[in-house]
Amino acid sequence: MHRSRNVVAVTGDAGFLMNFQEIETALRLELARVFLVWNDSEYGIIKWHQLRHFGRESNIRFNNPDLAAYAESFGARGYRVESTEQLLPSLQRAFEDNTAVLIDCPVDYRENMKLT
Repeated sequence: MHRSRNVVAVTGDAGFLMNFQEIETALRLELARVFLVWNDSEYGIIKWHQLRHFGRESNIRFNNPDLAAYAESFGARGYRVESTEQLLPSLQRAFEDNTAVLIDCPVDYRENMKLT
């Protein structure tokens, strides 16, 4: 464990929601960790596999809670990126906060699907 290093966990929103308790762990252990959540309100990997194997998707969309507020409900900090230009300043601010921070970052994977 490296308490003096900046640590960023990058995850999709579905993966984060399956493991959101890590925010509580980071706070309890007083670990300054940044959780950068790519938010597309879908099970992206499942969608990708469905499209590859079946040529269609099925039941992969879901509604997210306000992820920044969700982090704050634990006592962590929560930010939402609204534009590409906000990502780096949000990461810098998260490191300066020196606590558990969630950054909710909307993404659009449509172009990625064309590459696969």
